[in-house]
Amino acid sequence: MLKTLRVTALAILVCSAPSWALGADFDGSKPLLCATIDAHFCEVGEVCYRTLPGVLGAPQFIRINFAKKIVVGPQRTTEIRFMESGEGQLLLQGTELGYAWGIALDTKTGAMSTTLVSHENVSVLFGACTPS
Repeated sequence: MLKTLRVTALAILVCSAPSWALGADFDGSKPLLCATIDAHFCEVGEVCYRTLPGVLGAPQFIRINFAKKIVVGPQRTTEIRFMESGEGQLLLQGTELGYAWGIALDTKTGAMSTTLVSHENVSVLFGACTPS
């Protein structure tokens, strides 16, 4: 319960900051601390279900270090293999433990959508980031 409150408080704090204060915070120039908030899990031929990220084994928090091109979780660090800046978003991609992953980061708000994809299943995580 306490973890959920902390994640919710972080999301509210990030989402409620004035847009002028966040200007260049999410363009890849600053390291970020990101919280996963919501998750969906899908298997081939099955209905997707909604759950908490921790139920899927996803970390509650990750750090994105653009300068070193890495994503750091509590148990492992993975390389960002591809990065592209587009209209209002920054896209990151990599692979880990037999999954391809992607992160789409809203460059104005810090909102984050993440996918973990294998040939058998897909996890979609939603969250928010703040400069760290």
